[in-house]
Amino acid sequence: MRIEGPVKPGLRMECADGRRLVLMQGTVPVLFARQRATHRGLHYARTGRYASPLPPLRADRARAVAELARSSGRGDRWERWAAYAEAELRTAARGPLHAGGWNLAPEANGWFADVNWPKLLDHDPDRGHLTWFGYGDPVEDARDLLPLRAPSHPEAPRVKAYRRQFREGVLPPVFTWWISGLNSPVVLDGHDRLTAALAEGGKPEVLVLSRATDAARVVLWAERPVLAYEERVAVLEGPFAPLRIANESRRLAAALQVIIRAPGLTRAWPFPGGAPAWDAAAAAHVPGWAPDADG
Repeated sequence: MRIEGPVKPGLRMECADGRRLVLMQGTVPVLFARQRATHRGLHYARTGRYASPLPPLRADRARAVAELARSSGRGDRWERWAAYAEAELRTAARGPLHAGGWNLAPEANGWFADVNWPKLLDHDPDRGHLTWFGYGDPVEDARDLLPLRAPSHPEAPRVKAYRRQFREGVLPPVFTWWISGLNSPVVLDGHDRLTAALAEGGKPEVLVLSRATDAARVVLWAERPVLAYEERVAVLEGPFAPLRIANESRRLAAALQVIIRAPGLTRAWPFPGGAPAWDAAAAAHVPGWAPDADG
């Protein structure tokens, strides 16, 4: 996606000295975070005031998209949902899009580990810690996705409706946003769909929104796989050479797709008033939260 504006979006990261971060929605803070000095993770606190920038999804739309994808025979279901989310996010006053290039697609770099999905049902506190590399941190803190509000109960009416859609194979994806300062995607829309899929013993389909990687960096990262492809193809001979070249071309295309979809750095704006104002805002919105950022 190429976005022309705004310069400063309604949903945005802001930062202050001392590895202080806050996710703002308009004038409302929805998530405070502080990176650890050792760069092994971060402490976070949700304020409970996040609101999805997308409108509620009706069951008839979910079934219609699934039926269109099945009838087309192209397996383009995620592309239809990505087009829907793009259209809604472009006009969302409280969304994250701002001027520049963006990607919205399935995660292509193997970020989501199967072992971590159940933790979102069992361990998703409003005030918690995300570990980035382990190093003796609690196992339950190794999570690959950060919801922006507390999960609904698996037996809540809305979640039960989504559980039925999951069993039918028509459940819409969870829309997430990769935030590099958190080293994690956050849930933009689909908290109840996430709970529904996990409550059914499965995992959700996930689309990840991210800033597009700089074009010059894409060219740089592509040099090695392209050279390796050219070397492999140059020595192929015989009657099966065309088939083997086609296979090598598909491998190269897949490798380049991973590079193109690699998330770029998330922009953060300065928090007005700096660290003292951030500390005061955290004390007001998440009283008693005292992250140990030095460990």
